[in-house]
Amino acid sequence: MSALRFAYILALVIPAALLGGALVSQYGFGLYPCEMCMWQRWPHWAALAFAVIAIVFQSRAWSMLFVGLAALAILTSGLIGGFHAGVEYGWWEGITSCATTATAGDNLLESIMNAPLVRCDVAPWSLFGISLAGYNFLLSVGGAMLILIMMLRGRKGAVHG
Repeated sequence: MSALRFAYILALVIPAALLGGALVSQYGFGLYPCEMCMWQRWPHWAALAFAVIAIVFQSRAWSMLFVGLAALAILTSGLIGGFHAGVEYGWWEGITSCATTATAGDNLLESIMNAPLVRCDVAPWSLFGISLAGYNFLLSVGGAMLILIMMLRGRKGAVHG
């Protein structure tokens, strides 16, 4: 498999897997996201859209541009995750302290009062001392760097090959 093709696949798989994991943890295991968790999801949605556009385009220059944008969006999510993890570990204060998952319905006040309060400075789950935000940081930053490295290798191979 060429380095460029690998970069394209990573640009699609990384945000899809991380968003899938976030949605499964929310709807399958009841780990409701805080406000900063939601902030981490938006760049992954953008990365997913950029990756799909890159696959649709047949022009090498355009598809490389969109894979690069996907990598930058993945990196952005990872950096937000790193900031959020620092808030959870108490290394610094967050911008917000909590959020809610209330939805508008028949009785908005009842919906608000019964919605779970999710604090941004408390990790609801961790494995080996690393929170979900911490894993997003590690996987997203590492994945974005790998995509960019594969793009550079593929570009060099195209020039020298």
